[in-house]
Amino acid sequence: MTRQERFKHIIRYFEENMPIAETELDYTTPFELLVAVILSAQCTDKRVNMVTPQLFKQFPTAEQLATAEVGEIYELIKSISYPNNKAKHLSAMAKMLCDTFQGEVPSQREDLMKLPGVGRKTANVIASVVFDQPAMAVDTHVFRISNRLGLTTNSKTPRQTEETLVKYIPEHLIPKAHHWLILHGRYVCVARKPKCKECGLTPYCRYYATQQRSLINIE
Repeated sequence: MTRQERFKHIIRYFEENMPIAETELDYTTPFELLVAVILSAQCTDKRVNMVTPQLFKQFPTAEQLATAEVGEIYELIKSISYPNNKAKHLSAMAKMLCDTFQGEVPSQREDLMKLPGVGRKTANVIASVVFDQPAMAVDTHVFRISNRLGLTTNSKTPRQTEETLVKYIPEHLIPKAHHWLILHGRYVCVARKPKCKECGLTPYCRYYATQQRSLINIE
């Protein structure tokens, strides 16, 4: 099976079986999503969604968050991972939004990456989810799933994975494909013990084929 064929089959499967694929972070504005994605680094969406309602209630806009003390932010997010650093990032991010972008979340990845706490992955999420741009955010799930399925070969970095996925996935599907891979990795192709028996992608999966060959050799 060529790489193009593998992509074609896997995309068709997701289109038929996961027609709706969206972020599981709760938000109502671009600013809220930006805050939530920053908080979600090395933390579950479920935990972030438990924290953000009170945070957004007290600081619903960049202007209001920019006036908050770092300690105030910390107290609201201390149950998530790395709260000290994230509190500092949120404070500095909000100030830069106000000073440089008139309080509005910018649409371009290069501008987003100027914000404290915003790397390429976070910028791609915002560009994709909020502005429907063909940006592929590669988190740990996307990186793992792409390699297991065989969509990528020998990718050593998230950037390499991103470049391969963007090359082979039709541009209009890239925003949705990001969520396809994340959700598949979160609930089916989990890190420690993938649920291959529940997976409809086994006919196209390089990892599954390798496992089957290993079983045959053992027998």
